[in-house]
Order: sequence, then structure tokens, then C-alpha cells
Amino acid sequence: MRPAQLIKVLEREFLSAREGQHTPVMLWGPPGVGKSQMVAQIAERHGVRVIDIRLSQMEPSDLRGIPFRVGDRVEWAVPAMLPNANHHGSAGILFLDEITSAPPAVSAAAYQLILDRRLGEYQVPPHWAIFAAGNRQGDRGVTYTMPAPLANRFSHFEVETHLDDWVAWAYAKGIDERVIAFLRFRPELLFDFDPAHNPVAFPTPRSWEFAHRGLRKFEDYPELLQGTLQACVGPAAGIELHAFVNSLGQMPDLDAIVAGEETTVPREIDLQYAVAAALVGRAIRARETDLRLEVLGNILRYARRFPQREMGVMLVSDLHRAIGSALFEVPAFADWAQAVADVMLYD
Repeated sequence: MRPAQLIKVLEREFLSAREGQHTPVMLWGPPGVGKSQMVAQIAERHGVRVIDIRLSQMEPSDLRGIPFRVGDRVEWAVPAMLPNANHHGSAGILFLDEITSAPPAVSAAAYQLILDRRLGEYQVPPHWAIFAAGNRQGDRGVTYTMPAPLANRFSHFEVETHLDDWVAWAYAKGIDERVIAFLRFRPELLFDFDPAHNPVAFPTPRSWEFAHRGLRKFEDYPELLQGTLQACVGPAAGIELHAFVNSLGQMPDLDAIVAGEETTVPREIDLQYAVAAALVGRAIRARETDLRLEVLGNILRYARRFPQREMGVMLVSDLHRAIGSALFEVPAFADWAQAVADVMLYD
């Protein structure tokens, strides 16, 4: 399932904890596809805490607690890491990351916690959601087969990579527009992991964020930039991104485009992707200014001039994901939509 859909699933499951209808969710997927990022996004949206428990790093007693004698009985000290409404808030997310890397004895200790929301005398607060994530056995991580009793305590979703969803996230997070443009140009490199070769650095949604950081930190050190990008996304993808970035000196004047001046459209496809991504970035930065309608109008008029109309549709689709329905208020939008009605793309 694509990330945009899974965000809706997690959102509904988080809210359902308040209604007593919550089902624990298990997210499956290879490394770097954004499983933990989606959980963090739900928590941030609702202003609640995520308690991230890595079962792979624990012993069974770490969950069950330590026994101590009280008179002629033995009681258990509840681990402080487990959700407590007084200490952690009345609502939140208990996130069991890397659950497939946990030894079977630890997984067994988690059975009752996940399904019954309790462990001995401890009980998970009623408004807390339980999410988990792990790699599949074919992903070359340290994984165990999930026992059937544990698997039956979750609803299961497999995370798919999806470029449009990543691009929407990237614009919202301020990812360098050159990285976004490159992946629009080379979409197959958003995720390129071959577990048979067991690579160290390889392209994933997470590692492209590392490449964004590398660009920002090392673009003034040209002798280091290519090696830095290769260290983030792998040798081949790093070389390609470096070459792409170096070619952007031939881009048209973006200031002239957003000002409505007559500007050429580059013939090279890679530069067209770069211009489109950069213009979305300009629109995002202008949306809180008095010039937002003028800037959006000039970008829409430029979008009509791409030789391949699909390129203009991609640009405007990304604009809509980035700024929402405000795009429809721009007078030039109706003219653009009429001009490309036969090639419109829909999610």
C-alpha cells in the first residue's frame, strides 16, 4: 500500500483508540521506505508522544519487569518505558520497531501487551495506539519468522514506495529541489535495493534525505561533493545525481519566470524536470506573500509552454499537492486546465 494511503490507515487507527475500536497495526517493508517516519508524522499531527521500543535490543524481563518480594508474594516493577498516562500523556503511540528482529522469547513476552493491552498488572492507557514495524525476511536484515500467535494480533500492511507521495513529503519538509527534480527525471532510483548484493549504501526514500543534507553541506566543496553523495545513495546513483546537479547551470532564469517575463523553455528533459521542481519550490515560498497569486499565475502560464504537455501537468500536480486548493483560486488555472484537459492526471 502506498504511503499516502497508509497515513490514512494509521490516522484512523490512532483515533479509534479513543473509541475502543483500535487494532494494532504491523507495517512491513524493506529498510529506508519510511515506516517509522509515517508513525512519527501521525504523532506530530496530533501533538502526542511516541514511545519507541526496540524489541530486538531487549530481554523478556525488560518488558515483564523485575520481580520483587512484598511479604509472602512476588510483585513486578513495571518498566518506566511503557506508556503511563500520568508521565507520558493520556494519548500517544506505542511503537514496536524492528519487531521482526526480536528473539522469539522476547516476542512471546509481547503477545499479551499487543493483543490484551496489558502485561501482568500493567495496562496500556486506553487512548494509546499500538503500531509495529519490521523488515521482511528477504530484506537481508536480522529477522526471525514472526510466530503465528504474534502475527494474528495485528492487521498487516506492506509499505510500497511511491514517487508522488515522496515528492509531496519532500516539498513539505524542504528537501532540496535538485534532489526532487533528479528523482522526477530518474524515478526508478527512488528505491533501488537488491538484497542479493547486500549493498552498504543504496537509494531509498531515507537515503535521499541524506543526499539532500549532503548537498547543503558540501556543495561549496566540489572535491568532496560526489563522494559524499555516493556515500548516501550508493556509487552509481551518487554519480548520476552529481552530474545532474552540475548540469543545472544551463537552467533559465527562475526569477524572470515567476515575474512573468518571456523566458525560454530548455530542450533537455533533465533541465525541464529541474525547472519544474524549482518552480514548485518558488510557489511554496511565495504562498504567504502578497505576490502569491501573481507568482502562481506566471508559473501556470509557463507550464503551458513545455513541449511535452505531460511535463506541465506534472508541475501543476506537484503544485496542487504542495499548496492545496489555493491553486484553484488563481485565474490562470482555468485557462491552463482547459488547455491540457485531454492529458490531465489524477491520483
